[in-house]
Amino acid sequence: MKHKEILVFGATGQIGRNLIRKLTKNNYKVTAVTRNIHTAGYILKTQANPGYLRVVEIKNFKTETLEDLIKNCSICINLVGILYEKKQNHFKTLHTDLPDLISLLANKFKIEKLIHLSALGVENATDSKYALSKFEGEKKILKNFKQSIILKPSIVYSVDDKFSTRFMTLLSRLPIMPIYYEGKTKFAPIHVTDLIEIILQIIEKQKQSLILECIGPETLTFKEIILKLLKSINKKRLLLPLPLPIAALTAKFLQLLPNPLLTEDQLNLLKYDNINSGINKTNFDLGILSKRKFEQEINKYSFNWRTGGQFSKLNNSEK
Repeated sequence: MKHKEILVFGATGQIGRNLIRKLTKNNYKVTAVTRNIHTAGYILKTQANPGYLRVVEIKNFKTETLEDLIKNCSICINLVGILYEKKQNHFKTLHTDLPDLISLLANKFKIEKLIHLSALGVENATDSKYALSKFEGEKKILKNFKQSIILKPSIVYSVDDKFSTRFMTLLSRLPIMPIYYEGKTKFAPIHVTDLIEIILQIIEKQKQSLILECIGPETLTFKEIILKLLKSINKKRLLLPLPLPIAALTAKFLQLLPNPLLTEDQLNLLKYDNINSGINKTNFDLGILSKRKFEQEINKYSFNWRTGGQFSKLNNSEK
């Protein structure tokens, strides 16, 4: 079998690291792009056997910088994404302008396919800069390159995520947990392993352009997720529904932190359900089943937040 050259942008996140491990184990050669090889390179180099992974450092996303990378690949995968802006228009730069440029170059060099990771429900969240930038990026890609595949996952979780681990940290420290929009927002959380399997199947089998919604096997409300996290770490906390004006004021201050717990933009985004739309196909429609359930998976690593750590045990009633 001829080894396909796969180029991965956004390789250092939880999805990127797991994807590189999966691809190289399946005999794909991968070029992983990072903006700082000294801080991220050593993490990436442990994900693959020698000869299957090349780590490339780039300082900017200019046309001439990306041309040399894209013209030498068979498949390009863009995983770049941020949850909050550290500088003005950072959402637009990374979520709209970068996909626009990548897809233009993909078309110029006639690569086999472009796989772009967006997010579920961004077309509905018109008052979120994050969502608007993601949706504009989708539209640019579809316009520029016909062999494009857009994946729209719900919340992606694992031991390396910034969702379940962050909330378990907060729940282990705070006596009161604020609940936004009465905790009724719905999600279809998908484990990173299931998402990686979807991407692998798309690489190997999908020949046509596609928008695919990637969902887990269950639908949970925000409140249900918090309750499952509390159960998993053996904690009891007061869940306090916050009126929207107070929540907005809280977010205004929290977003000033170097690593914000909540921003005004994220608060806006949180009002919209993050489940399949019924408009696009899902991974289940393609026969790619995500089987890992949220509670079972978080129990595998939640001991880090329990009293007693790795030596702790769940109560029999909570198993």
